[in-house]
Amino acid sequence: VKLALGLDLYRGASIEMPIETIRLVESLGYHSVWTAEAYGCDALSPLAFIAAHTSRIKLGTAVAQLAARPPTTLAMTAMTIDALSGGGRMIIGVGVSGPQIVEGWYGQPWGKPNARLRDYLTIVRKVLDRKEPVSHDGPEIQLPYRGPGALGQGKPLKSILHPHPGIELWMASGGPANTSLAAELCDGWLPMGFGPNGMDIYRDALEKGFARRTDGRGFGSFEIFTSCSVQITDDVKSVLDSMRPLTGMYVGGMGSATHNYHREAMARRGFPEAAARIHELWMAGRKQEAIEAVPDEYLLQGALLGSKKRIRERWEAEFANRGATGVIVRSPQHEALELLADLAGTRDTVEAES
Repeated sequence: VKLALGLDLYRGASIEMPIETIRLVESLGYHSVWTAEAYGCDALSPLAFIAAHTSRIKLGTAVAQLAARPPTTLAMTAMTIDALSGGGRMIIGVGVSGPQIVEGWYGQPWGKPNARLRDYLTIVRKVLDRKEPVSHDGPEIQLPYRGPGALGQGKPLKSILHPHPGIELWMASGGPANTSLAAELCDGWLPMGFGPNGMDIYRDALEKGFARRTDGRGFGSFEIFTSCSVQITDDVKSVLDSMRPLTGMYVGGMGSATHNYHREAMARRGFPEAAARIHELWMAGRKQEAIEAVPDEYLLQGALLGSKKRIRERWEAEFANRGATGVIVRSPQHEALELLADLAGTRDTVEAES
């Protein structure tokens, strides 16, 4: 199982880049470092900074929001960062976000997300492949543009910059339709709600996507990275209590009554009643009660907490064989990051390369 480091720069009022931590995990053999974006710090700019201070670790977005930039712009930015980093290090992770951000922050229509994702990913792939000038006639995106206000003078173009062939395209999703799309069009998948039974829930959707591929790829050549919080502690309850407010906010308030992917993810992982109750309390303004309603069991599905012995036992029993090819780790402790490297054997990859 590969390991990766997840950064939460997008949540901060200022940017504090943990370069020493990033350098540490690179030396420990971690596969990649991942950024995100909401409506503050963007996902791509920090990766250029990280690239300048590292040499090997891959650079991923989990995720770059689809509505934030046209597909050609995302491809251009990724190609540029990848070239500056030495080539073959960028992983473009794409996701749709939700209608509150799509329409409220970016001023874009929600439209048909699955169709738009297909158009978007197809165009990004065409730019990266650089086989011919890029044109696309999809239901949501057309290149050249010929809609309202067009002069009709657009022409298909091919990137001036020659991209490194190692740039990867991944997608985040939770529902079956978009998960199938990820398996059909992408190199990897960033699942929402991939708990202990995640592969049982998603296998059919992934297999449907693989069946539509034209290159024959399947589970053996497709990355699936889930996430995990890790902390060595003798006070698990306090750590769980510190995790509860963010989960309560996302499940209860990050979205609307009809669109909340975090609420849906909690339900998929076996907690539908808790998800509905948290949302109900949050929408009623009873936020503290919503936070207190977040189940310990749900938090522990995505966390390794306790003594080193306990973390080792749970890693081997619950995380090492979930079906994911990698785990994006979030931890404030260098000691915990080192422990995970030992459990996953990532130090061996560094030694082998040297």
